[in-house]
Amino acid sequence: MDGVYPTEESRWEAVLTRDARADGAFWYGVRSTGIYCRPSCPSRRPRRENASFHDSPQEARARGLRACLRCEPDGVSAGTRAVVRVRFLLETAATPPPLSALAADVGLSPFHLQRLFKRAVGLSPKQYAVGLRHLRFKEGLKMGKPVTEAMYDAGHETSSTLYRKDGLGMTPGAYRAGGAGQTIHFAVVDSTLGPMLVAATARGLCAVRFGEADVMTAELRAEYPAATLIEDAAPLEPYLQSLHAYLDGHSSELKLDADAPGTDFQQRVWAALRQIPHGETRTYAELAGMIGQPRAVRAVATACARNPVALVVPCHRIIPKAGGSGGYRWGVERKAALLEAERGERLL
Repeated sequence: MDGVYPTEESRWEAVLTRDARADGAFWYGVRSTGIYCRPSCPSRRPRRENASFHDSPQEARARGLRACLRCEPDGVSAGTRAVVRVRFLLETAATPPPLSALAADVGLSPFHLQRLFKRAVGLSPKQYAVGLRHLRFKEGLKMGKPVTEAMYDAGHETSSTLYRKDGLGMTPGAYRAGGAGQTIHFAVVDSTLGPMLVAATARGLCAVRFGEADVMTAELRAEYPAATLIEDAAPLEPYLQSLHAYLDGHSSELKLDADAPGTDFQQRVWAALRQIPHGETRTYAELAGMIGQPRAVRAVATACARNPVALVVPCHRIIPKAGGSGGYRWGVERKAALLEAERGERLL
């Protein structure tokens, strides 16, 4: 078993999450019903012991299974299979193949592949490869590898791209060492939503959180154990003024710099959140559409839940399609209060 989803565990996870990106990478069968489906099939998930995995519809039929009438697994397009193949090539190559080589492998023109891949994934093949390198590099740093070793293991040929803010938001050594070499000023202040922790590096905000002061402070220290943490509100005064003005209803905009590390996908989601106008909301599906990945609803929801800078990245403006305010990392009551305030009612 090989490909983008190389193990049964990864395939089962794709089935559980109805990952449309897995369509064309494999098909799964259900022994109790005798059918096979594409991973994104909306039907009820089978029991794990009843699921089997197949590399093609032909293989599934050879095992005595018949096609699902609901998801029509035989209808996976050649374009979808090409995207899956290119993702596999990018994720397994030591050095990302050029677009021309990828196009030749799947029998498409470079232009057609570029457009097809970007429509399906939301990134060009080159951008996807860069994102993979960033992810591998960050994983290497977290494992304790020296920066140079992590750089080459991730597929970087030079260090020129490592220090760009769009990758880590901090230098690689600082990220690997839990913020080593970084000075982070922080303060816990009272707000209309209760205790609020605000923290910032020289580049921008790295945390805006609500909750119990002791818990938030402990979480910040755990996240940046090697950074120089200074509890001092004075350097944060411009940020605090803007945040209080927003919460008190005197301002509807928070155009503040942020320096929060995240994956390329998370950064794209957070950037899209900042485009939602004050007083308006979007669903998770609409947000996924905003970043060009309409099928990545679950991944978008996860990125929202991991937003480290409340208010500045307004994840509270995302609501469930079924209605209601939905969940919120800092409490559903706070989310409801924020939404009411943005509809014209000031916070108490």
